[in-house]
Amino acid sequence: MEHNDTLEDFTPRGITVDSITKIVHVAGSGPAVVLMPELPGISPDVARFGRWIRDAGFTVYMPSLFGIDGAYPTLELGREIYNRVCVSAEFRVLAGGGTSPVVSWLRGLARIAHQECGGSGVGAIGLCLTGNFALTMALEPSVIASVVNHPSLPLDNPGALEISPADATAIAGRFERDDLRALGYRFEGDKWCGAARFAAYRNLLGDRFDGRVLDDKHANPTPPPFFAQVVETPHSVVTAHLVDTTGHPTLEARDEILAFLTTRLTQPSS
Repeated sequence: MEHNDTLEDFTPRGITVDSITKIVHVAGSGPAVVLMPELPGISPDVARFGRWIRDAGFTVYMPSLFGIDGAYPTLELGREIYNRVCVSAEFRVLAGGGTSPVVSWLRGLARIAHQECGGSGVGAIGLCLTGNFALTMALEPSVIASVVNHPSLPLDNPGALEISPADATAIAGRFERDDLRALGYRFEGDKWCGAARFAAYRNLLGDRFDGRVLDDKHANPTPPPFFAQVVETPHSVVTAHLVDTTGHPTLEARDEILAFLTTRLTQPSS
């Protein structure tokens, strides 16, 4: 994976929501799944995860939210994108900021994806910076399967959630009313997403949040430079720190996510 990914097996589309157009890389057929990138962008590892989702029978939508699409996460690129995102008006990276504005656009993307693909609903998968977005996107009625991977926001409060109080109340109500459940993944020693953050999710959703924790020893020991030198700790369960070996706990996490999506998105529409 030590090279750029051309993304040539994805179709880049300009999708407009509320007069804002973003490039979205689309591939596959079947129910829609919105896969959001992690810092520093749609890396080769994120694209690989997108292909696994596609090959499991879904239409994957990968929105370009930051970074250079397909770029290998070098130290220099990663630091540059990290600094840009931290001052971007689209993201609320610190506590007290509430729900990131970009989530409104992502809800619109989910709505469009559901219109295009049909089925019982849409899956949303967040990674790192976008981890919590998979939950806050559930205020869009079409989103019925949320996967929250190593959510890192807010950066300055390990026990907080990147979500406004009003949205938190609405999300908890929707999960109860519509019998929804969210999957969550992190490594035990992750300094960006620790036990306090998962406790906050459980406090909000109760048993409807299924948080799963992997031992640090299962993380890929040779991730790309950005992850090795900036992230530093085991972090990206199904991307940069995944070990693509049969029976490995990180690969089993990937399979659990795909099974969750299959169960939720292929049931008959009500």
